[in-house]
Amino acid sequence: MSAPQLISGLSDIADAYDVLLCDVWGVVHNGREPYPRAMEALTAYRQGGGAVVLISNAPRPGSDVIEQLDRIGVPRAAWQAVTTSGDATIAELKKRAPGPAWAIGPERDQGVYQGTGVTLTDKAEDAAFISCTGLFDDEADQPEDYRPTFREAARRGLEMVCANPDRVVHRGQDLIWCAGALADVYAEEGGPVVMAGKPFGPIYDLALEQAAGLLGRDVDRARVLCVGDGLPTDVLGANAQGLDCLFVAGGIHIADVTDAHGGLDPARAEALLSEKGAHARFVSLELNW
Repeated sequence: MSAPQLISGLSDIADAYDVLLCDVWGVVHNGREPYPRAMEALTAYRQGGGAVVLISNAPRPGSDVIEQLDRIGVPRAAWQAVTTSGDATIAELKKRAPGPAWAIGPERDQGVYQGTGVTLTDKAEDAAFISCTGLFDDEADQPEDYRPTFREAARRGLEMVCANPDRVVHRGQDLIWCAGALADVYAEEGGPVVMAGKPFGPIYDLALEQAAGLLGRDVDRARVLCVGDGLPTDVLGANAQGLDCLFVAGGIHIADVTDAHGGLDPARAEALLSEKGAHARFVSLELNW
């Protein structure tokens, strides 16, 4: 595969695309505040006639994510629609109603169960399947803490529906464990795992459906650009869908792609992509105009 093209900003390539499917955490904001240059880029792209769908592995409905975007100051001018792993997961939960599901995750993720018909239990031994939205306490727990219980659940053959394939995400300057890290542990114990978020197809189907509604016509997939900072999710997800990708290398992989002065080292970025079996058409340190 050809090396990714280093761009100075989104304006270099904006005319080639009708739709941006843009990751949220690590590209749009850090969990506490938006990135000003990313806001400028998305707003300018929209003003030029492009459609922006934010596509997030948040394990909550899109309406919950919109509330968070508003709360931390992400301007509505920067985006038009939101698709989440939670939205795609809701469809998977409805298939398994009434359960019950052993619900693993913080209280803030409970909205994903509303309207699914799934009943919940806090005991693995009483469950028909597992629903994992994250760690119970993502600031204190470690994925390995869950292994003993997972071993027994996997022995019983319980299926895990993982609402967020991300392994880690930035919260401010800290890296926080996500549901994908728990799914890894469960799979290591032999447990079956189902995921609907990036890099898997269901979330892209929903996002492209939203994009078509914004454009008022069918989407030309050759004119869709995925933007993201996660190799296992954003980049490999775009690759699996046959969509072009802008790899924002200054997100969770920043330590692997910068030079001694903190600038982007294109050769290191290319090597990282190659190591993961991924390909990005474009690369930049951040999303900017």
